[in-house]
Amino acid sequence: MYMQFGAAESEKLYGVIVVACPGQGSQTPGFLSEWLEDNGARDFLGLASERAGIDLLAHGTTSDADTIRDTKVAQPLIVAASLLAWRALSARASLDAVGVAGHSVGEFAAAAASGVLSEDDALELVGVRGRAMAEAATREPTGMSAVVGGVETDVLAKIEAHGLTPANRNGGGQIVAAGALDALAALAEDAPRGARVIQLQVAGAFHTSYMASAVPVLREAASRTTAQDPTHRLWTNADGSEVTSGSRYVELLVSQIANPVRWDACMEGFRSAGITGLIELTPAGALSGIAKRALKGVPTVAVKTPADLDAAIELIDGAAA
Repeated sequence: MYMQFGAAESEKLYGVIVVACPGQGSQTPGFLSEWLEDNGARDFLGLASERAGIDLLAHGTTSDADTIRDTKVAQPLIVAASLLAWRALSARASLDAVGVAGHSVGEFAAAAASGVLSEDDALELVGVRGRAMAEAATREPTGMSAVVGGVETDVLAKIEAHGLTPANRNGGGQIVAAGALDALAALAEDAPRGARVIQLQVAGAFHTSYMASAVPVLREAASRTTAQDPTHRLWTNADGSEVTSGSRYVELLVSQIANPVRWDACMEGFRSAGITGLIELTPAGALSGIAKRALKGVPTVAVKTPADLDAAIELIDGAAA
């Protein structure tokens, strides 16, 4: 059972540790193999597979890169992995006072970790989301490209000039443009000054109007769930604000399919809250890397394998000291 603290008391006792749940693109072949030695991991992945409707155990250990890049595989796989790491961390340390946030599909892991949704509901919904977005991506040839570096205002202006959407504003000098493939190719040829344009291996223009057909599919599935108000501080990708209403957070999960991810705003929210550390759950690396650039001086831990749990616990204990 979670002990609940008011914000001021929580910060006084523990500082502000944010647990971040990564999004699509963070997965690599075999990344769950070492987790199978962790107590209860195999059983959890078996149950999670039933809820999500795919074999997460196989996809996390033996499937190749092309297979796990498939949107309908990647999304539930990433959420299940983050929840597996959250379970392992919570078995070893008190997480009562940590805050939670997710990047894109990682918001479904954040929903379960924060108590807004049950793990079963979060896994079932992310399975629906992955399939619906994969179907939406087949309607037109679209994609995404990361724009790294440059001056933010110049980057945004160039993206707009090519008829693209800044689908992910990640902070740390990274914005992801999304839209038609020919427009992305034109952007690559006309890169903003001081920036590099890197094509991403994704199926379509996620978090844009191209995903509109997936929204009612997820909304209908979400209507069958029961949302609770969060038991942890929880930030939304919509604008980086803290969300205290569980039902509101679920509404944002649905609409976020076709709207930009504002991870930069989330990090500003963390900063305003007085963040003292960030722990990124499995499959970790991307968000902690961004935090090192955008939240300079804030210690980070990327929990890639069970061996990284000790460092995460040390960070939590240090905040509580």
